[in-house]
Amino acid sequence: GPLVGSVVAAAVILDPEAEISGLADSKKLSEKKRLLISDEIKSKALAWSIAEASVEEIDRLNILHASMLAMERAVKKLEPAAEFVLVDGNRIPKSLEVDAAPVIKGDALAKSISAASILAKVWRDSDMQRLDSLYPEYGIGKHKGYPTKAHIEALEIYGPCKEHRKSFGPVARLLQK
Repeated sequence: GPLVGSVVAAAVILDPEAEISGLADSKKLSEKKRLLISDEIKSKALAWSIAEASVEEIDRLNILHASMLAMERAVKKLEPAAEFVLVDGNRIPKSLEVDAAPVIKGDALAKSISAASILAKVWRDSDMQRLDSLYPEYGIGKHKGYPTKAHIEALEIYGPCKEHRKSFGPVARLLQK
């Protein structure tokens, strides 16, 4: 996964009366298409929210627990509250205060999960652009924080910035040198 930035989760309650065309796994959509669909989700959904777990939380808890925390936060922020939640993957956050079911490959199977994955991806990509303007030497705008050859080379030259996940392999190895 990415070596930089917070982990982002979103929650969406879709309106069964308001069709949103083009909902799909966010990873299979172009950036332009994600932006368009993201706006449509925000205007047509009954409720939506986006939440994060910080780099510090990722490093303290680990990425799985930080992801669960971000999911919990996203669900808690929904107005009106959800009565039942579908969660992408094979695990449900333990302290979720609402009934839930895990859906493996959920972003391809459940429209609400697709919608949430699109909102989260658009939010994170936007945050990567923000970090790119703060730390242009890493090229974050291009690789979105993923461990590309260029990103690893920049890490070796400049060391990690405060937004790098210190517990992640390539960053942790550099810090041990």
